[in-house]
Amino acid sequence: MKSASSNHWSFNWEDASQVMIGAFTLGVPISFSEEAWRMGETLAPANLLMLCTMSLLFLSLYTYQVVFQGEVRGRGRFAAYLFRIVIAYGLTLIVIALILIALNKFPIGEDPTVALKRLLIIAMPASMGAIIVDSFDKE
Repeated sequence: MKSASSNHWSFNWEDASQVMIGAFTLGVPISFSEEAWRMGETLAPANLLMLCTMSLLFLSLYTYQVVFQGEVRGRGRFAAYLFRIVIAYGLTLIVIALILIALNKFPIGEDPTVALKRLLIIAMPASMGAIIVDSFDKE
């Protein structure tokens, strides 16, 4: 078992796979939802911005409290904290994009606005799944 002090300092293949599995777990059911597809066509930009903000806020709070146990000060810890959030959200976006491509619901060439909206809508819950699964061995 890893020691609690070193778990969040590095990000390795195990961490990446945990993030992707968590994103996939929550992203798949929502990606199959016609409601999410339609919301991607109709959601106003201000609402999309609110979703993204909430997603990153909750991802940051969870990472701070659970993964880093409320301590991000010190040698490189804040950089590691930010890196973990960016990587978790980035991998989530990749996983969701791949799911939507597989479902033929990611019209990036024909309608990039709809594709981006669908991606960000589904990434909100999927990113939480990603960081939660990533945190399982950090406590």
